[in-house]
Amino acid sequence: MPPHDEESTTASSKETGRVEAFSDGVFAIAITLLLLDIKVPHASESDVGLGTLLLRQWPSYVAFLASFATIGIMWINHHRLFTHIVRSSHALLLLNSLLLLGVVVVPFPTALVAEYFGHEGEHLAAMLFSGTFLLIAIIFNVLWRHASKHLLGHNANHPQVREISKQYRFGPLFYVVCLLLAPLSVGASIGMNLALAIFFALPRVSVQRRSRA
Repeated sequence: MPPHDEESTTASSKETGRVEAFSDGVFAIAITLLLLDIKVPHASESDVGLGTLLLRQWPSYVAFLASFATIGIMWINHHRLFTHIVRSSHALLLLNSLLLLGVVVVPFPTALVAEYFGHEGEHLAAMLFSGTFLLIAIIFNVLWRHASKHLLGHNANHPQVREISKQYRFGPLFYVVCLLLAPLSVGASIGMNLALAIFFALPRVSVQRRSRA
């Protein structure tokens, strides 16, 4: 490989490495903020025991687990994308910033769902919760479409690239279903969000199984 090509490859690797490192920090902060909504119950506030007070906070636990799983798997998928992206671009930086904006917003609708579950306003809170993930899914798709067309280099024909594109194509549609479920059943909407998080954790397994067949 000519010296200038090696330098170009190293520079590109540094660019994408910086983007991924910064993104990792934002994901970590967002996940940490989720825990702040789970409060330590105070016995002086009620005559019931600690066990009952802890059980009363179960909506907070469910919302935390759903959001933690979703952010964690978004981080896994973000890392997966950047194993194929070989160079950066201005559009990639903008789209990645929009994606991170969505990620740092997640603790807010999570707190709303935890606070209003079982009370008036729970359906609106669930709609905001699902709507946030819908917007993130759309941005994820736009980012990947841009990257897969312009920033993958020799990785463009990798089997996993096709698998990622196939999986991402239907992501926003599934989150639309979550959004439509929210006015009908808060529990079903949150449960489907959690199921989708698990679904999007599976593409790499699928590719490996196919390659062994």
